[in-house]
Amino acid sequence: MIEAIIFDLDGTLVQTEPLRALSHARTALALSTDSFSEADVFEACREWVGLSHMDTVLGLMQRFGLEEAARARMAEFGASAPWQVFSALDRRFYAEMISDPRTVCQAQMPHAVALLHDVRQRGFRTGLATMSARAEVDRVLAALGLGQAFEFIATCEDVEHAKPDPEVFQLVARRLAVAPAACLVIEDSSAGVRAALAAGMECIAVPSGFARDPVDLALLLDPRWVVHDPSALAAAVEERLAKREGVAL
Repeated sequence: MIEAIIFDLDGTLVQTEPLRALSHARTALALSTDSFSEADVFEACREWVGLSHMDTVLGLMQRFGLEEAARARMAEFGASAPWQVFSALDRRFYAEMISDPRTVCQAQMPHAVALLHDVRQRGFRTGLATMSARAEVDRVLAALGLGQAFEFIATCEDVEHAKPDPEVFQLVARRLAVAPAACLVIEDSSAGVRAALAAGMECIAVPSGFARDPVDLALLLDPRWVVHDPSALAAAVEERLAKREGVAL
């Protein structure tokens, strides 16, 4: 029996991934304008959707040859490694973007937000498992009016290993005092789905359309649990709950 619903944030409750990609692109161009465009970086970001901020930063720096440019500015940022320069600039650009609540609200995923409100009203435990930083999460949730919607929130700062490692989901389950097998995860990326399954949890994927997943979600989940039409999310969740409880549909 499912007792808790655990949500991802970026790409699941709010479509911030294009904003993140834009901040990454602006950061890359702030470091170097050599042989690539903002559009090149934006498109490349699709490959790292669902992974940690560091994984994304390191991947982009290698792809676009930014290490030396970042190294030259380490003293300016008090950084001990080139990736920290990129990260500091990137978080600055992203913070500016999400500082306007209207921008965040326009990016919300209404069907997932509606599901969150519904399962809370029905008495399910609710958790959030995200690879975003705490300050960014708090700002986004406040803009969406969801600051009090979760009993526990786990961010990248709470774990050592990013998705697809199961650590973040395992942490949420422990803090909710719910067995992993009694948790249903709502995710958008293959990294998140892999993490949920590795944690021993049920999972429904709602692809955001931004990610360029290296593995088709259909290879990870039964096609019934890959919801390409967000308006069908609630029905898929009901079917999954009924399946677990042995209720005939």
